[in-house]
Amino acid sequence: MKNGGVYSILKARFLINEDANAAKNWRFIVFLIALAIIMIANTQRYEQKVFKIVALTNEVKELRSEFVDRRSELMQLKMESTVSEKMVAKNIFPSSVPPVKIKVKKPEEKGFFKRLWQ
Repeated sequence: MKNGGVYSILKARFLINEDANAAKNWRFIVFLIALAIIMIANTQRYEQKVFKIVALTNEVKELRSEFVDRRSELMQLKMESTVSEKMVAKNIFPSSVPPVKIKVKKPEEKGFFKRLWQ
């Protein structure tokens, strides 16, 4: 590159010279090309992940709204007034007597020593 200046760069004489610099220049160019390919592939993988994250975020929003809708429907169906209206159609009416809690006492199991002394 000493003699020709810009003209020798445009003709790429630094790549075809017989000296040792030409081999170094080719290695450097191949390294730059490999580095560019790796960067392009990395950017593409990054963009694919971003698109997947956006799609999954939208799906989560849709599922969350569907969950809220279903939960409100369930709350409506569980209400006593709704259940009693559906049972009237089958001639089942709500009780006028409130329910009573039944307590069952479990017989106490005797331990090894209590059974031994009986």
